[in-house]
Formats: sequence, structure tokens, C-alpha cells
Amino acid sequence: MKSKVYFTKNISPEGLTKIYDALGVKLKGKVGVKISTGEPGGHNYLKPELIANLVKKLNGTIVECCTAYGGKRQDPKEHWKTIKQHGFLSIAPCDILDEFGEFEIPVKAGKHLDVDIVGEHMKNYDSFLNLAHFKGHAMGGFGGVIKNQSIGFASTAGKAYIHTAGKTRSAAELWNHLPKQEHFLESMAEAAKAVQDYMHGNILYIDVMNNLSVDCDCDSHPEDPCMKDIGILASADPVALDQACIDKIWASTDRGRDHFIARVERQNGRHILPYAESLGLGSRDYELIDIDE
Repeated sequence: MKSKVYFTKNISPEGLTKIYDALGVKLKGKVGVKISTGEPGGHNYLKPELIANLVKKLNGTIVECCTAYGGKRQDPKEHWKTIKQHGFLSIAPCDILDEFGEFEIPVKAGKHLDVDIVGEHMKNYDSFLNLAHFKGHAMGGFGGVIKNQSIGFASTAGKAYIHTAGKTRSAAELWNHLPKQEHFLESMAEAAKAVQDYMHGNILYIDVMNNLSVDCDCDSHPEDPCMKDIGILASADPVALDQACIDKIWASTDRGRDHFIARVERQNGRHILPYAESLGLGSRDYELIDIDE
């Protein structure tokens, strides 16, 4: 049976709420909304005014983890400043999951990782909305919900562990242990599956395809978007969702499409999708349902 992926061109607070409702599943208990709060200097991250209505509907807490590459968000104190400056504290409670510690969750049948190292506060949530800004990425080729669930939920040490395919937990040593590109991508998929397993599947997924830069929101000086906004896609299946977003890029007639694709291809970014499927994270076979029709 094909996974269902819902689509709307309406990138607005109303469109975001409508596509969540289309999923037909309610997140239970204490809900964390996992976003990227964006590196200071960058401006492509999902804006508070776009996500506020949905976060409030879920009575959600915006959650993040610290980075591993330096920058302002590696230090929790500076990260809190960014969260406030970017307006997220004004719309909802916020939580840096690894501010006070971390813990390990098992990776089942991984080739590279034996554990995933995530923020301690992850234990405090019953379910998550994985709310990702779909864009390019300098290391991963592209970033969607799989990246947001792997790198995004990992602590600083966990991020180093994923980026080095299990070679080191030290952020200071990360750049000395970069693995083959495919091994990094596979490690991201393994970490994302570990989070899904730990949460017993109590996660829903949304990709917002706006501000389509080839650079990630973790970049303090990202390249300007090279494509026009496409829409919002949502699914209970993260692999189907990211695959559908990639297919939207490949099918686009936008003049900036080739530039975006070149970034994905340079990093062999699509490799993560069949590997994630092989782990049981989801399926690349999907049915696209346009809720605007």
C-alpha cells in the first residue's frame, strides 16, 4: 500500500493547519514541535508567524538541540538568545533538549552507529511534530524531515557521532574524522530510525518548501533562494515525504531547478532515501494527494 503524502500550494498559517488536519491523526500527550531555530545571520528558517497557529493548536513546545559546528547555537546561552531574537519565545514555550544533558537510544541493525545520542529532555515528550524547512544542504545535499529527525534531535555529541559515522563524539574532532559521503548519509538515516523507534512512531511529518536555497538554515550566510516557493507537504511517512519533495524539485520548470539539483547531486543526497527505506523508516512509494483540489 502506498504511503499518503498531502500537498498544498498555500504556504500560510491556514495552509499549514489545514495540511496537518488532512493527516487525520492527532498527536497525543505533551507535543514537541521540532524545528530549526536558524543560525543568526540566516533568514530562510520557518518564521514564527507561519507556524504559530499550528503550534498553539497542538499546545506544543518548540524544541531544538545545540549544534556541533561552532556558531552561536552551540552554546545554550547563545542559542537561547537566538530563539528569542528570531521570535519563537513570543509564540510558544521553547526547550533546548540537550541544554542539561543527553542520553543514548539504540540503533537497530545499523552499519555505522550503535546508538544515537539525543537531548535529555526528549524523555519529557509523548509525541512530536517534525516540522522541517525543506532546502539544500552543504553536507547532506538536501535537508528535510529525515535530517531534522537525525541531526536535529541529536545533542552536540550526537551530531558529531552522526557526522563522523560513529568515529567520534567530540565536536572539536568532527572535521578530522569525516567519513565517506555515503556513510554520513546512511548514519543520518540510522539516527532518524532510532528516534522513530524510541517514540514508537508517535511522530508526524511536514516539509515546507519555501525559501528554497541550496544552503541550510544552519548557515549564517546562506545563498539566496534559487527557486520559487512550491508548497507544503505532509505525511506520516518521512521517507515518502522527503521523496515527494525531491520529486517536486526534479519535476519543476523553475529556472533555478538545475542549481538546486546540482547541490543535491554533488553530495549524492538522494542516497539517503533508499537506505532509509531499507531500514524500515518508510517507503519511497507514495500517493500524492492535493488538498487544494
